[in-house]
Amino acid sequence: LNFTEVKTNEERKSGAVNLVSEYAHLLRPLVFKVNASTKRQMTPLVVLPISVIAATGWLYLLTVLLPSVGNEDHASRLKFPSSHQDLKELAELLNSYNQNHAVYVIVLFSSAYLYKQTFAIPGSVFLNVLAGALFGIWRSFLLTCTLSAMGASQCYLLSKFCGRQYVEYYFPDKVALLQNKVKENRSRLLYWLLFLRLFPMTPNWFLNIASPVVGIPLHLFFLSVFIGLMPYNFICVQTGSLLSELQSMNDILTWSTAAKLAGIATLALLPSLLVKRSSKTK
Repeated sequence: LNFTEVKTNEERKSGAVNLVSEYAHLLRPLVFKVNASTKRQMTPLVVLPISVIAATGWLYLLTVLLPSVGNEDHASRLKFPSSHQDLKELAELLNSYNQNHAVYVIVLFSSAYLYKQTFAIPGSVFLNVLAGALFGIWRSFLLTCTLSAMGASQCYLLSKFCGRQYVEYYFPDKVALLQNKVKENRSRLLYWLLFLRLFPMTPNWFLNIASPVVGIPLHLFFLSVFIGLMPYNFICVQTGSLLSELQSMNDILTWSTAAKLAGIATLALLPSLLVKRSSKTK
C-alpha cells in the first residue's frame, strides 16, 4: 500500500512538471512584458539622476581645476549669474583668465551653457550676453548658436528616454495642442518650427521637452534651434560686447527688439503659408 502511494505521488509530481513545461511558453511573454514595463519605469529613475550627478560633478571639477591667478581664491566666485551685477563681476573675472587660459574659459563656458540647456534651466540670456563680453561678437555668435542647438538636442533626448510620461502627465493640454499643430504643419514642419523659435514669446524650454513626445524628428529640431535662435543670440552677444554700457538686463529685449524678432518670425512663416496655399489650390 505504501509503495502504491509513493508511486502515485511520483506520478502526480511528474504530471505537474509536464503541465508546467507545456504551458511555460504561454507565460514567457507575460514575464517579458512585466520586465519590459518595469525597465521603462525604472529608466528615468536611474538615467536622470546619473545625468544630473555626472554633469554637476563635471562643473564642480572645472571649478577645482581653476588655474591660479595671483594669490586670491576665485573658485567661489564661479557661479551662474542671476543679475546684471553678477554678470559684470563674472565677465571681469573670466576676462582676467582669457588671455593666458583661453581654452579653459571656453571649456568652462561651454559646459555651463550645455548644463543649463540640457536640464531646461532658465537664464541662458545671461550666458549669451557673457559670451559677447568674453569672445567678441562673431566668435560668440557662432558659439552660442552651436551650444544652444546641442544643449536643446540633449534636452530633447533626455525627455525622449526619461521624461515622456512626466511631460504628458503635467502638461496634457499643451502637449495635445502642440500635437495637433504638428499634424497640421507636417508637410512644412521646418518652416513652422523656425517661426516658433524666431517668435520672441515662445516658451523654448517647453518645446525642448515636448518635441520628442509629439513626434518632431531630431534633425529638424536641431536645425530649427540652430537657425531659429540666430537673431536672438546675435542681439544678446552684441549687447554683451557692450556690457560696460549696459544699465540693466531689461535693455536687451526691448519692445522694439521684440517687434523686430516678431517680424523676422513672420517672414520665416511666409514659405510655409505659400506651400499651404499652393497645396490647397492643387
